Amino acid sequence: MKGRFFDKNFLFILGTDGLLILGAWYFAHLLRFNFRIPPESWAIMVRFFPLILIVKLFLFYFFDLYRGMWRYTSLNDLINIIKASSTSSLFVVALIGFIYGFSGVARSVFIIDWVLTVFFISGLRVGIRIYFWLDRRGSREWRSFFHLFFFSDKEKHCGKRLIIVGAGDYGEKILREIEENVRLRYCIVGFVDDDKKKAGRKIHGIPVLGTTDELKEIKETTGAEEALIAIPTATGKQMRRIVSLIKEAGLSSKTVPGIGELINGDVSIKTIRDVAYKDLLGREVVQLDEGRIGQYLEGNNVLVTGGGGSIGSELCRQICRFKPKSVIIYEWAESALYDIDVELKEAFPGVNIIPFLGDICDRKQLESAFSVHMPEVVFHAAAYKHVPMMEMYPWKAVRNNVLGTRNMIDISKKYGIERFVFVSTDKAVRPVNVMGATKRVCELLVQGQKGLAAKGARFMSVRFGNVVGSVGSVIPLFKRQIERGGPVTVTHPEMIRYFMTIQEACQLILQAGAMGKGGEIFILDMGRPVKIADMARDLIRLSGLEPDVDIEIKYIGPRPGEKLYEELITEGEGIVPTEHEKIMVLMGGNQDQSALNSAIDELVKLAYEQDMEGIIAKLKEIVPEYRPDERTYGLGAIVH
Repeated sequence: MKGRFFDKNFLFILGTDGLLILGAWYFAHLLRFNFRIPPESWAIMVRFFPLILIVKLFLFYFFDLYRGMWRYTSLNDLINIIKASSTSSLFVVALIGFIYGFSGVARSVFIIDWVLTVFFISGLRVGIRIYFWLDRRGSREWRSFFHLFFFSDKEKHCGKRLIIVGAGDYGEKILREIEENVRLRYCIVGFVDDDKKKAGRKIHGIPVLGTTDELKEIKETTGAEEALIAIPTATGKQMRRIVSLIKEAGLSSKTVPGIGELINGDVSIKTIRDVAYKDLLGREVVQLDEGRIGQYLEGNNVLVTGGGGSIGSELCRQICRFKPKSVIIYEWAESALYDIDVELKEAFPGVNIIPFLGDICDRKQLESAFSVHMPEVVFHAAAYKHVPMMEMYPWKAVRNNVLGTRNMIDISKKYGIERFVFVSTDKAVRPVNVMGATKRVCELLVQGQKGLAAKGARFMSVRFGNVVGSVGSVIPLFKRQIERGGPVTVTHPEMIRYFMTIQEACQLILQAGAMGKGGEIFILDMGRPVKIADMARDLIRLSGLEPDVDIEIKYIGPRPGEKLYEELITEGEGIVPTEHEKIMVLMGGNQDQSALNSAIDELVKLAYEQDMEGIIAKLKEIVPEYRPDERTYGLGAIVH
């Protein structure tokens, strides 16, 4: 505090307030005497100058009028000014009355002085606030005026002229943050909103200029350079339309994340990013029963295998929101493990984050993790998922997916876990590839544990399709091809897949984990399937180019192990709705675990021998609906 008295800014503010206080006292006398102050009143006025100055500055300091930043003057500051002025005026009246009496003093001067003091002191602060507000708004005329008379004559630049699409709560939050942050070089020229009732209205002085259909005309009249989509609840159809209109208007586009990504509903300038393909899929809000999820996560030790992967890392982030006692991240890739460990420790300091570098195929490592950390809940997301690669190396898929999952189940039962959630895939339905077949074997293993529910252990699977942005996703490949100028390679014009965002998938996995009684296969509602060719065209347009004009789309034929249409239900499985609109459940029949384990033992032996044909034959035996791609054998000959 001592150094504050020698701060030049503080001394400048103090001196300015002192001049305003003396000016208020002087003008109060001028007004009282109609601008003709009698000599005797002039003498009294001058005599009280020091008293007025000392008392008011002292009380202004006492009321913290010199701690705030004038550029952020608010209603609270104005209230403090009124309090300080009122208290100081009362002190002045009391002191003058007690020491000098009121002989020759015009009593109305004190009232006028109080009014002028409040007006002058608050007026200066509000004026500075208006200056910075106009500075951010980009008004060259006002800015030049203030710089010429009060500050330096150095002209600032407004920055990008921005239109906010969506005149709702999120648009208002973005506007407020941009206007309050002087480092953000944005100049908001207006809003657009498809609610025609909002047209012509203003939010914090910024007008709603029209609808999204009028973006082209609005861009021409305002000189806007960029559009920010502030509608986190927009559907995929709405996003496609808005992005198309923004592009037609010649604007670049950004967006705020969907509600699925804004877990806490907090939107800020930090969350703004370029429009991504996942925004075009649809951004419906996933309604979570957070109470039920919290019941099995809060205060418990939770282990996530594959915790450094796309699904596993997002599961860890969302699990941490429910205040578990600890999160054990089981991961074999040290770089991925390090990254998620650092991220979670920074984001969730109240949660005990435990990185464990280990392989699910190594029972000794699993024993160590379970015996030391004693997890009550297990999410098993570790797996090899790349279809063509697993067609080339099926023994790897068997060891990692099948043997690793059986190890996880055995160790989990041994250490008395309460819930085990296995992350499966739609490729397990009538599989035509090794990856899907091995995941189906894992589902059968998990289903076979449903009799353990009486002992407190619940084993369940969650099956869903492709996840946008996951490792191995086609989207990063398309982006790289677009950056190189094309062509974008699509396997087949009719290739169709289900897609969902990582955030939505993980939220529904947690919800399914709360609902499971044991033995279920939960199926997530993936929405409408998407043509891969349409996805490629959308990504090209998002890059500001035209498909088949700027970037060629080339069809190269399905890869080994791929089928045109993915499914979520196997024939004969009875699908049952649940209380959650986006989750369905399949109750499979009883599986002879003894026979299954014997077959798996033989499968694992074939995997260690790297016997491709033997592995394929054994998988067909365990999973009768498996129809291997005949090209697998051709690849096998190449590999050997």
